[in-house]
Amino acid sequence: MPQSVCSERPSGVVLCIDDNRDVLECERAFLESFGYTVLTAPSGGEGLELASTHAIDVVILDYFMPAMNGREVAIELRRLRPLAPIILLTEGLAVPEQALSLVDALIAKDRLASHLLPTIAHLYGSARIALPSYDA
Repeated sequence: MPQSVCSERPSGVVLCIDDNRDVLECERAFLESFGYTVLTAPSGGEGLELASTHAIDVVILDYFMPAMNGREVAIELRRLRPLAPIILLTEGLAVPEQALSLVDALIAKDRLASHLLPTIAHLYGSARIALPSYDA
């Protein structure tokens, strides 16, 4: 008998890119507690290196970072991992439309705890990522 997807612990690899190491550690601990494998990068460049060498299911990307902002990183991520959904994080400041057109979801950092898991679940349910079969 098929099991409910909701009763299964999630699996998948999430890449978190944020220049704030405290935010990265919170994201890692939070997502790992729900069964995700989490890779973290404190810069866009390091995130792109990880994306080029690991299979990535979802990317959580800060928009405001030094050196490379979220838009610049998203452009390269689309080239490296075109099917990996990108969730863009912002601190409530305006994000240019050019950046929004590159991502699959936008979450304000002050709503991260309540919106992150539902957003990932929604993206897993999309055609971009196939869930494993739970047929008996």
